[in-house]
Amino acid sequence: MGLKDHAVFFRKMTELILYEMPKAGYSSILNDFVESNFFVIDGDSLLVTCLCVKSFKWGQNLHFFYLVECYLVDLMSNGGQFSIVFFKDAECAYFDFPEFLSLRTALILHLQHNTDIDVQTEFSGCLSQDWKLFLEQHYPYFLIVSEEGLSDLQTYLFNFLIIHSWGMKVNVVLSSGHESDTLRLYAHIMESTERNQTFLKQNETVIQSAYKSLIQHLEERRVLALAPYFERLKWNDMMEEACRTLFLLQHLWPEGSDIRRVLCVTSCSLSLRMYHRILVCCNHLSLQEVEDFCRLHCLCVAFQLHLPLSQRACSRVITSSWIRASDSFLKMNKWCEHFILGNLNILGSWNLDLKHVSDLHDEQLLKNIAFHYEFESTQEPHLNLGNSIKRDYEHLWNFVSQLVKEFDVGKSFPVRTRTQHFLTQKESVIQEISLEKLPSVGFIPMTSAVIDEFVGDMVKDLPILKSDDAVVPSLFPQKTSDELLHWHAQRPLSDDYDRIKCHIDEQSRDPHVLDFLKKSQAYQRFYGKSLESVSTKVISIQTTQQKEDSSGASGEILQQYIKPQKVTKKKKKKTIPKEEQSKEQQNDDLVFSIEEEMKNNLHSGIRKLEDYLTSCKSNSAKFGVEMLGLIACFKAWKEHCHGKGKISKDLSIAVQMMKRIHSLLERYPEILETEHHQYIAKCLNCLGFNDLANSLDPTLVTGNDKEKNKGNKYSIGMGPARFQLQYMGHYLIRDERKDPDPRVQDFIPDTWQRELLDVVDKNESAVIVAPTSSGKTYASYYCMEKVLRESDDEVVVYVAPTKAVVSQVAASVQNRFTKRLPAGRTLCGAFTRDYRHNALNSQVLITVPECFEILLLAPHRQKWVKRIRYVIFDEVHYLGREVGVKFWELLLVIIRCPFLIVSAAIDNPDLLTKWLHSVKQYWKWADKIMEEKFISEKQADKCLNFLKDHSYKNQSYEVRLVLCGERYNDLEKHICSVKHDDVHFDHFHPCAALTTDIIEKYGFPPDLTFTPQESIQLYDTMVQVWETWPRAQELCPEEFVLFKNKVVIKKLDVRKYEENLKAELTNWIQNGKVKQVETVLENLSPDSSSSSKDMVNMFPLLVEKLRQMDKLPAIFFLFKNGDVEKRAGSMCAFLEKIGTKSHPHTECHHYILDINEELKKVEGIVKVEKKTIKKKQKKPGKLERMLMDRPEYINFLMKLKTVKISEGCTYADVSALHSEITEENGLTLNTALKRVKLTRRGEELTTLAQRGIGYHHSAMYFKEKELVEILFAKGLIRVVTATETFALGIHKPCKSVVFAQDSVYLDALNYRQMSGRAGRRGQDLLGDVYFFDVPLPKIKRLIASNVPELRGRFPLSITLVLRLMLLASKKDDPEDAKAKVLSVLKHSLLSFKRPRAMETLKLYFLFSLQLLIKEDSLDKKGNPKKFAGLVSYLHGHEPSNLVFVNFLKRGLFHNLCKPDFKGTQQFSQDVMEKLVLVLANLFGRKYIPAKFQNAHLSFSQSKVILADLPEDFKAALHEYNLAVMKDFASFLLTASKSVNMKNEYQLPLSRIKFTGKKCGDSQLVSHLMSCKEGRVAISPFVCLSGNTDVDLLQPETVNQVILRTVGVSGTQAPLLWPWKFDHRGRRMPLNAYALNFYKHNCLTRLGQTNGMHMGQLLRCLKDFAFTIQAISDSLSELCENEHDNVVLAFKQLSQTFYKKLEEITHTNTMENLQV
Repeated sequence: MGLKDHAVFFRKMTELILYEMPKAGYSSILNDFVESNFFVIDGDSLLVTCLCVKSFKWGQNLHFFYLVECYLVDLMSNGGQFSIVFFKDAECAYFDFPEFLSLRTALILHLQHNTDIDVQTEFSGCLSQDWKLFLEQHYPYFLIVSEEGLSDLQTYLFNFLIIHSWGMKVNVVLSSGHESDTLRLYAHIMESTERNQTFLKQNETVIQSAYKSLIQHLEERRVLALAPYFERLKWNDMMEEACRTLFLLQHLWPEGSDIRRVLCVTSCSLSLRMYHRILVCCNHLSLQEVEDFCRLHCLCVAFQLHLPLSQRACSRVITSSWIRASDSFLKMNKWCEHFILGNLNILGSWNLDLKHVSDLHDEQLLKNIAFHYEFESTQEPHLNLGNSIKRDYEHLWNFVSQLVKEFDVGKSFPVRTRTQHFLTQKESVIQEISLEKLPSVGFIPMTSAVIDEFVGDMVKDLPILKSDDAVVPSLFPQKTSDELLHWHAQRPLSDDYDRIKCHIDEQSRDPHVLDFLKKSQAYQRFYGKSLESVSTKVISIQTTQQKEDSSGASGEILQQYIKPQKVTKKKKKKTIPKEEQSKEQQNDDLVFSIEEEMKNNLHSGIRKLEDYLTSCKSNSAKFGVEMLGLIACFKAWKEHCHGKGKISKDLSIAVQMMKRIHSLLERYPEILETEHHQYIAKCLNCLGFNDLANSLDPTLVTGNDKEKNKGNKYSIGMGPARFQLQYMGHYLIRDERKDPDPRVQDFIPDTWQRELLDVVDKNESAVIVAPTSSGKTYASYYCMEKVLRESDDEVVVYVAPTKAVVSQVAASVQNRFTKRLPAGRTLCGAFTRDYRHNALNSQVLITVPECFEILLLAPHRQKWVKRIRYVIFDEVHYLGREVGVKFWELLLVIIRCPFLIVSAAIDNPDLLTKWLHSVKQYWKWADKIMEEKFISEKQADKCLNFLKDHSYKNQSYEVRLVLCGERYNDLEKHICSVKHDDVHFDHFHPCAALTTDIIEKYGFPPDLTFTPQESIQLYDTMVQVWETWPRAQELCPEEFVLFKNKVVIKKLDVRKYEENLKAELTNWIQNGKVKQVETVLENLSPDSSSSSKDMVNMFPLLVEKLRQMDKLPAIFFLFKNGDVEKRAGSMCAFLEKIGTKSHPHTECHHYILDINEELKKVEGIVKVEKKTIKKKQKKPGKLERMLMDRPEYINFLMKLKTVKISEGCTYADVSALHSEITEENGLTLNTALKRVKLTRRGEELTTLAQRGIGYHHSAMYFKEKELVEILFAKGLIRVVTATETFALGIHKPCKSVVFAQDSVYLDALNYRQMSGRAGRRGQDLLGDVYFFDVPLPKIKRLIASNVPELRGRFPLSITLVLRLMLLASKKDDPEDAKAKVLSVLKHSLLSFKRPRAMETLKLYFLFSLQLLIKEDSLDKKGNPKKFAGLVSYLHGHEPSNLVFVNFLKRGLFHNLCKPDFKGTQQFSQDVMEKLVLVLANLFGRKYIPAKFQNAHLSFSQSKVILADLPEDFKAALHEYNLAVMKDFASFLLTASKSVNMKNEYQLPLSRIKFTGKKCGDSQLVSHLMSCKEGRVAISPFVCLSGNTDVDLLQPETVNQVILRTVGVSGTQAPLLWPWKFDHRGRRMPLNAYALNFYKHNCLTRLGQTNGMHMGQLLRCLKDFAFTIQAISDSLSELCENEHDNVVLAFKQLSQTFYKKLEEITHTNTMENLQV
């Protein structure tokens, strides 16, 4: 079948890709944490993308390579690890473009020889088996590919690559449309979905056939493409001619040469020979004319060899094009270049320098030379070439003549022997540079305390505009619409704190409010207690007497809570004597029961013994029980060896025996006596550890070890060190402190934890880096307690990464502490974007970064800010994440008080600490200056206020780094595979994740640790691989210096052994034993052969297997909300199936009886309550509510009875369930279940909970999430499927973590955060991590990846500068405001120890001020004007906030918002739709790939692509953009003056320099390179394509031409173009989702046409509605006329939009419930 026969399929394939484009998410493809993510770039997509860049002109090779390297550097600077793949078949697509064939080959050579990038060229095509194998082995994170080629045929090739990638479960990132900043690189991601994967499977045969026909067609075109230039010569003939030419040159130049010289000489000689052979048509050039052209080419290369880039960048721009005959020969020459470059590999060891393969052709320079010799040399005096250029030119032409044997090519001079023109003649041939368009560089004079101090030193050196200059806005005030005259534009707006809903009046004394508050706080304490079992502390102020009882709502509740506590304490005192009397008897009975249990069942008895040791506080009692345990184990071991042990020994008994020995020797040395030592020695001797026995009891006669062990039937058959490491790894004793700390009652803190407590006691700041679940959170609560005890006024702020964590921490705080406070004050408050509660009247505020920033920057909140005593930042590694990057850095530099920074994963904590220390030193200086100023000015009252406000004056300004590198428990990794319809587990050794390259370049990742068993496994493998290894004996476990003759090997000893093994493996590589190390790593790798079929259906079996292995509780992490719910449902169905097939276990009847008893009890209580209600008709409230709650609990119990709960058909901890029902009377179940009674998922979650299953994801209602968290913490749920939301927060540890799905979001950080949940401190000595349905290459990268580094972002924006100036204008305490503003400006992480970056920030600050003055938001003294408050309030929407206010001031909204009829206050649907259109263009911007505009789909594009703004708005926007663009260009022109241009003259990736001494002896060079003006602020590389500073004013080119080292990009300009342009200059349209929703009010259809997932769509619509509401509220506050049309229109729109959203959300919920 031919190409035409597959036309229908090609169209079908194209439509599928275009249909997916609106669904493409435009988001960050590379976070800070991408070490775990490997991706692939299609080389031809890279080539095509850079060729089509708007600023690039074909023929400018050096500019092209600059674009390629910029593209790659953007990826690499964000941590990208990738390979570039050039398919052999893809070369066929360029046969119609011979000029790009040689460029493609040059690109491959350049990347291979001049960079460290992995370039793959061996794959034939994207459907080949070797490519499929590559994808399976490496499993890339995504593939970067172009959606459009240079021709339709190349586009089809890209389409095949996209379809195949999807089928292989590899996501696709479109190569065009990238946008980067200092931390992020954004692009369109088209995910591999089930639908796309199915398309490949269903059409596999057709795809193969269509691809084959396409390649065949392209190869046929090759013959047609060659024919016009080489007639009958075929491809192979030309390859042979090229080889012959190269061999001849190699003979002439045996010493080798530069690639530019080689290619010039060989391509010219080959072209001349071929042209001489086939010279035909009359419309072609003559042979002599071709010789002239080749001379020009040689001269051009001579110029390239000698001119530095600084000179070439000043080249004139010739607008003439080649005549047809010249163009034809040029193409022939390009074919010859391709054949030459394709055969370079035959030259063997010839010294060919490929350094400048990126600069093989400069067409603009060639045109310049040709133009001079055609039009100028005859009119002007002869211009000399200069000696060096002349010499090289003659040298090149001499060798061309030597290689052309067939005829005489003539001499090198004259350059032109014929008069034939090679260029077309035009009137204006040389491009004129219009500098009139460029703005004049000058700054409007400004002055203020902040401005003078921050940029005063810089302003004096800048051109300042005079007062009579036309651009100074004071001379021509910006025209404001007449309708705005009655607006109070400068009135302060309420902030988000005021507008965020607060459900109740916190100061109210209304009984209903008090009742609600009481229940709310009671639930919070219950929720907190469910998450962590910690007793509540009653806090009282240490330095002052107890204050009078509070009279507010919160105070009354606290009194009710505290009083019963006092009564309880009195009762406890009376019962103490009785308890002491019976305590000893109870202890004896317990010890006796343990002894008896160990006799009957050793392992069961040992569990009881461990429980006893945990609860017992008497060392002597513990010692006695430990000895009993050792005796029982010794007896059991001997009995076992006499019986079953004769065949194979159960070493678990020996493990328990050694465990008891370890405990006795290490924990009770002062109690041990001689007989105890002798007995222990006897036990060791029995196990075969004779040397160890002798060390304890030298009188013990053991004889020769080996001989003795041969006859010892009790011996375990291995050395003591190996036994301890291999079988007791997680039992090995850690070096823990034994001395209690009086500051901690519940546990004995480690050394690093004590250091944290010292930090808080000394009012210091600290950066805390410790693994998840290591106990670092305790310092936060200690800090809170300290502040609570010191006063009633001071505040601790806890900044959590997400609002879900806020509710957990708030509940925990309320459970941990209670305190009687003055009226109007409360202990704990919360503040998120969704709600606030007691935020500013609490002593402990729990919030998120965004909301804390609002409070810190609000001028009218500064009085509250001064009360802040400590700030705790949790999960600070989110400073680099997209969520937190906007806020964290500012928060850290603006706070004056001490802080605690908590993180589980930072690679560069030293840098972070040093940066923060510099910030603290600034505050030390600022506080001192302010204090001295107040004193010197004798403002006694102000000085006292200053000291009072800064009550933390005793704070230390030191910042301490506290590290904890060791987890309490080890983590073991396992790979789950499906073999023979069963789930199998393979242990994954951490070394299996490494390669020799990783070890050699980076060493072992810091947090890649081994378990003791894994250390033994590594040693054994090393011995096996290198039999003559010299250090084998030294590192043998039995001979290792820290293990030899040691009874108790500790964890620290094993860690040092591990370090020795790692160092030795590294030495192997350094000493040339790379192959041996590769073999070691390969032998440690698990067998990855497994069937991946139907992994989803095997999921319940996986869970069941884990239950059988006693690996529950477990969290199963997935990354799609729908899959989270489906997997939970599949487990429930699996258990139901088991229940129907099998009979209940015998113990089931016991629990059913308990349930029956509980049901009777509850039903009896209900009857009593009903009678009580009848008797007390007046006050039935509390009892009625209890009665209403009872049915939920009764219903749950009835269902438990129905399913006949047993250990075989539930994952719940049956004992925990039994305890909950019988002992706690269902308190937890009753409280938690009633809260989800009416929620969407309540019934489903209740059903799952009966089976011990739950699920948890971000789209759930908060009450539903809390239910799962509570039941999981209580053990009533032991299997949870969850997204990454469950990895954050407090106290969610488990025994096992399972990664049950791969995702783009499973990166290094999330892996660490999630896997850190495995292993419960105090419960599990070992945590297990399982990988299920995650590709092996991905697993290796996750484990081997380094902890992420924190990097600073560009810290300033126009709106932030405005907000800082608003803060600085604060009148009541200007010095404090000034100090905070300067701290933000001076201490960005980006500029830390980087003076050049600071200089750029200062210039950007000035640019921002200039723009704000021109927009009439600031005056020349930096004070806010007019609508500055509105711009500031909408700070999250820059630049849309600036544009919106610009439109408002112009009166455009007043022109639009006209009522239907005069006197009415209602607006037509047409007005509302136009208003939504305008707002969607401003605040609902979601881009679609440019290619989608070519789609011909079944539905109208207008439903997907947002229409343009109305004409008047569009004109105003164009005027705004033009003004901003000019200002930004002016800023760039100024900033470029301080740039070190040496760095601009080298390629950014390969670092190849194009510098050198300017050619001053050539008159021709001076003549041709004479255009120096207008090329100041753009890269010299882009100047080669004729770009000038004027291109800074073009939105589609500004980012492509800007100087790379200037430190900013076009994204920093507050421009809002009606559309965005991709790399090719194509318009990227906006998605019309918001307007379509408003028009059609249908989510399902909207999701189908606009390509957005339902969850994403709802989030975007809610954000859009929130923005409309915010604008409406702001306008109402600013306008005193409540009948203003704009105010009314926005109010109507806000109400209508919210109503539509609520209706559709409710409808969607009901539909899902029905389903």
